[in-house]
Amino acid sequence: MPGSLNDYEVLATIGQGSYGTCKKIRRKKDGRILVWKKMDYGEMNEGEKEMLVSEVNLLRELKHKRIVRYYDRIVDRANTCLYIIMEYCEGGDLGSYIKGLKTNGGFCEEAFVWKICVQMIQALKECHDRNKLGKAVLHRDLKPANVFLDANNNVKLGDFGLARVLNHDTSFARTFVGTPYYMSPEQMNCMSYNEKSDIWSLGCLLYELCALRPPFLATNQKDLAVKICCGTFTRLPLRYSQDLNNILAYMLQVEESKRPSIDDLLLHPLIVKKNSALDDSLHCMERLSLASSEELLAKTEALKLLEDQLAEREERLKKHEASVKQRELALDEREQNIARKESEIKAVEKLLVQKQKKVKDQSARAEKLIKEYTETKLRHRLLSEGDHDLASDSVSDLSGVLHSTPASKPCLVQKQRPFDSPPKRVSFSPENKENHCDDKRQHRKKKHLLNLEEKFNSVEEDSVVWRRASLFRYPLMGNKP
Repeated sequence: MPGSLNDYEVLATIGQGSYGTCKKIRRKKDGRILVWKKMDYGEMNEGEKEMLVSEVNLLRELKHKRIVRYYDRIVDRANTCLYIIMEYCEGGDLGSYIKGLKTNGGFCEEAFVWKICVQMIQALKECHDRNKLGKAVLHRDLKPANVFLDANNNVKLGDFGLARVLNHDTSFARTFVGTPYYMSPEQMNCMSYNEKSDIWSLGCLLYELCALRPPFLATNQKDLAVKICCGTFTRLPLRYSQDLNNILAYMLQVEESKRPSIDDLLLHPLIVKKNSALDDSLHCMERLSLASSEELLAKTEALKLLEDQLAEREERLKKHEASVKQRELALDEREQNIARKESEIKAVEKLLVQKQKKVKDQSARAEKLIKEYTETKLRHRLLSEGDHDLASDSVSDLSGVLHSTPASKPCLVQKQRPFDSPPKRVSFSPENKENHCDDKRQHRKKKHLLNLEEKFNSVEEDSVVWRRASLFRYPLMGNKP
């Protein structure tokens, strides 16, 4: 079943010409690098369309290691475009290779020329041998631009756009197609031609690979046709052997009957020798490739084991990093808690200082109030008892009287009379009576002051006890109980 354009990813444009556009693509399902040739069949005439269909059918049938492999075709009917999906050749084409040699002033090694010769014969063998099935394939456009190279510089014959299928071995094509520099004499004379026309084109291609120019050059097609029909060309540069020059002369026979077929070339001693050497070289390369593949496989396994170890180590490192990160988060949280507690402690200390100051102020105010209360109460008591003189004294005088010791007032000390002593007889005279009244009043006043002193001391002791209890019971609060 044909694929879709969405199955491929375009990577780059390789070339563009009258045939269409050739682009490098990647197949998405397996990542294989391929090429598609895009052609707009909407502007083609019927002949060109038949040629296009013929190319697709040929590519589908031709399966050989020396021929560009066909993979798929996609028809875009909306845009009248046909996409032919083919094998990608990393080495480019011989046309670009020859152009690079000209630009850099280089030349092609003879061993490489023989390699191209043998592999091109193998590719044409696949095409021409199809006449055993009654269908021989003529390429009809052999030129350097249509010969591609893979990554190992092996030949991949492509571009069968002008190929023609001959139904019988004795059939001849009569269409004037191809590139003039590589046309056979029978094509230039508009005569019928067969598979041997491709042999002439192969000789011209190999000559250009050595001399970096076609064997027949002219300023116009008429002169070119004369030179091709004469078949006279300059010998290859002296750096190339006579054997190579002879094999090219064997291919460039003007008379079609004298020109070798593909089977004749394969039986030629030089081709057999080079083919054998090439096969040995290929087998050696295959053995080396196999050994290198085994070595590469071993290295791949070792690398895979190393990757697994690295992955395991990376996993352990990730776990360790996660644990370290978790510890760092825990430490950050702990530091935040400590900072928060420090701020709370500072706030509490500040509040305690304020409370202590407030308590101190309240204590001072309480002492002052107690003192004023005691003074006021003492004055009221004195006034209520009629001691106006003492009540009018200052507080310092009252406190001096209150704090006088009993030893300094012997008159207030009452001596107890013995039990068995006779009653004392006291007689009063009028003068003594007045003195006795004054002493009695004085004695009552002193006693009253002593009582006031005791009450005052008691009030002071209660005040001290209350302050201590308040501080003990409400250390952080300034409210009274």
